[in-house]
Amino acid sequence: MMKQYEMTDLGLLHHFLGLGVIQTEAYIFLHQKKYAKTLLDRFGLKDCKACATPLAVNEKLSKQDGSEQADESLYRQVVGSLLHLTAPRPDIMFAASLLARFMHGPTRKHMGTAKRVLRYIQGTLDYGIVYERGEEAVLIGYCDSDWSGSEEDMKSTSGYAFHLGSGVFSWASVKQSSVALSTAEAEYVSAAEATAQAMWLRFVLSDFGEEQISSTSILCDNTSAIAIAKNPVHHHKTRHINRRFHFIRDALQNGEIDLLYCKTEEQTADIFTKALARDRFEYLRKKLGVISAKHLEGSVEI
Repeated sequence: MMKQYEMTDLGLLHHFLGLGVIQTEAYIFLHQKKYAKTLLDRFGLKDCKACATPLAVNEKLSKQDGSEQADESLYRQVVGSLLHLTAPRPDIMFAASLLARFMHGPTRKHMGTAKRVLRYIQGTLDYGIVYERGEEAVLIGYCDSDWSGSEEDMKSTSGYAFHLGSGVFSWASVKQSSVALSTAEAEYVSAAEATAQAMWLRFVLSDFGEEQISSTSILCDNTSAIAIAKNPVHHHKTRHINRRFHFIRDALQNGEIDLLYCKTEEQTADIFTKALARDRFEYLRKKLGVISAKHLEGSVEI
């Protein structure tokens, strides 16, 4: 570009819209430590006691929980800030998306849960996502669901994550649009959403010169959902499932994706569907590529 346009080389990128970037020969590390510290100071939690996980195990929130109403404006500011922080921090994606369901009429319990997430941020200020160099650029996805996770309408939560070599670069945690009548249906819907994302990512990567020749593996921990996707004989048992979710079969037949089984213990997307115990949360957080700057090669200060 410097041959075509008049410009100045300012060197490697270090900051971009509040995002910190550390680049070495071995990895690229993204973080938002400065922004996270600003949040804690802004909401009066600069010296708060840190906690190990963003949510208590099996955390369930509902609109009517018996507690008093909280400051709606303040709550929206906290949740909006947390959603912005998810850019390099997929470990708080589920917590932020869960809290975002109660933007109207939040209660003191909702506010307390939001402050717990900020306390978790306090203990993980220097955490970010690392992308290591030299890894093979093969797209791999994980999909999972939490059946009837919503206390309000009994809808399930879908989660998916995609790796390209190392570290996740695409992830989501969303409530499903319809009520699933079984765990298999909830997992099937989650797999369909992951398939749609995989097909779009394959198209984008092709434009970038990283065309995925082989089928994209999507790992699911429910054998019944895989059977429904691969075996049309099950169709009479799934007539009630919205027609738009069945396109996963076309993607399988066309060789664009391959739905594979993985053990629940290795299901990375589990972190996007429910609150987890500390040991499991930390294990899956590491699988996402989210680590402390202290654990980087050369122990970088940020």
